[in-house]
Amino acid sequence: MFGPFERAVAGRYLRARKGERFVSVIAIFSLVGIALGVATLIIVMSVMNGFKADLLSRILGLNGDLSIYGAGAPIGDYDAIATRVRQIPRVTSAAPIIEGPVLLNAGSYSAAGLVHGMTQSDLKALHAISDAIQAGSLDAFAGDDAVVIGTTLATRANLTVGSRLTLISPNGAATAFGTVPRVRAYRVVAVFDAGVNDYNASYVFMPLPAAKIYFQMPDTVSLIQVMTQTPEDVSAVTPQIRQALAGDPLHVLDWTQSNNAFFGAVQVEQNVMFLILTLIILVAAFNVISSLIMMVKDKTRDIAVMRTLGAGRGAVMRIFLMCGASVGVTGTIVGTLIGIVFCLNIERIKNLVQSITGTTLFNPEVYYLEHLPAKLEWGQVSQVIVMALALSLLATLYPSWRAARTDPVEALRHE
Repeated sequence: MFGPFERAVAGRYLRARKGERFVSVIAIFSLVGIALGVATLIIVMSVMNGFKADLLSRILGLNGDLSIYGAGAPIGDYDAIATRVRQIPRVTSAAPIIEGPVLLNAGSYSAAGLVHGMTQSDLKALHAISDAIQAGSLDAFAGDDAVVIGTTLATRANLTVGSRLTLISPNGAATAFGTVPRVRAYRVVAVFDAGVNDYNASYVFMPLPAAKIYFQMPDTVSLIQVMTQTPEDVSAVTPQIRQALAGDPLHVLDWTQSNNAFFGAVQVEQNVMFLILTLIILVAAFNVISSLIMMVKDKTRDIAVMRTLGAGRGAVMRIFLMCGASVGVTGTIVGTLIGIVFCLNIERIKNLVQSITGTTLFNPEVYYLEHLPAKLEWGQVSQVIVMALALSLLATLYPSWRAARTDPVEALRHE
């Protein structure tokens, strides 16, 4: 497509001579703008992808891919229901759970919390907890006075393994003087770090028999938490569960329904960020147009001479297309490399900046997660590259067309 003559002339024009530095500087700024735009877009989209994936895995790791609730009442005969659910393909577990809000109290510390009562085997199968034990052991998760708490709660309330945590439930016994809250102290047997600050601060796990006594639910549970092989399996598994439980007064709610507003907001934010950051590349493309127009104006006499010597309009157009495309391609390659390297080392870069500035850039209490995630999706990176190259190529069309339309007679008349 591009002959040796066209490549040679384009390469000569890209190397600035004395008196042509200004045009070259504009071209460099255009290259830097495209590189920064591509790098920023890749980094931001990767962080958004990582945030979404990490948050999804942690939330579903604790709350399950879908849950089965009673229709306005607790679930009875839960063992038989859980057994039926476990027989459905792609279901990995179905754990009966007693759930209830409580007030957590230890010394002068008080905060709202949520108790999850479940069996020891089900808690060990919940890898978001069993694989994240920081102190103690789940082997001691038995009896009527054992609880497992998160690291944030342990730090704030100054609790360790063996400490006592008091739970206060508002749903107490009714007396002549009103409802008396249920109050009982439990022994901390293990401390976990789920990776989500809110869960570490408020979730308390209790053996199912102890939860039955505390919440006065001897023969029922609050819900059945179901895990599937992958979160995407819920679209196929949920209808099968509903069919298997047809006739029972039960509701099935999967993660796409219970968290649709949250993850929908994340997706909208991701799309908006993509559009906004694309404007950076678009502005850099306008710089390419400016630099090429100035180059065409500066090389008017050269164009006229080439046309006089037999160069066709197509050859002239291809010369300036190469000049602009070189800036766009080089900027895109540099920006892609910067973005990929930054994403692969984002946690190290964050720690380095924190050590230099002495500040916390990613507070887990504010940003919900305890580290800065980044997930490169190569299809998305390819889209960014194609978009940057397309914008750069489009930016070269008009100046190249103007150069090809130059009339050699008019250009040389006053020379």
